[in-house]
Amino acid sequence: MKYLHTMVRVTNLEQSLDFYCNKLGLTEVRRYDVEKGRFTLVFLAAPGDEDRAMVELTYNWDPDEYGIGRAFGHLAYEVDDIYALCDRLMKSGVTINRPPRDGRMAFVRSPDNISIELLQKGSALPQAEPWASMPNTGEW
Repeated sequence: MKYLHTMVRVTNLEQSLDFYCNKLGLTEVRRYDVEKGRFTLVFLAAPGDEDRAMVELTYNWDPDEYGIGRAFGHLAYEVDDIYALCDRLMKSGVTINRPPRDGRMAFVRSPDNISIELLQKGSALPQAEPWASMPNTGEW
């Protein structure tokens, strides 16, 4: 058995790709436009992880509203420098819902309110400002 992907429904494909690719740093692996079914599937992966675990963005061409199921928790990514990534995300307009106060873990949300956990690769970084005293914002 091999884990393939996690599917997330999105309401605005361009906005979601901007978040996941331009801000978070994932890369588009493949895309399928299904005219008959009126939907687009876009598969994303962390750089170097293209043949393993992916996120599948499902965009239905006809507008709909999606609630977050109670069973879904979050997507998680290991990152090389949590402070640098959170700084880049903040500068691009992403709210850091749970700052990396401990140098180890942070949470942000996608444009469709999907919770994304960021985990520092290896040991936690030493605590540093502005992160150490930054409060939580919203839900994570």
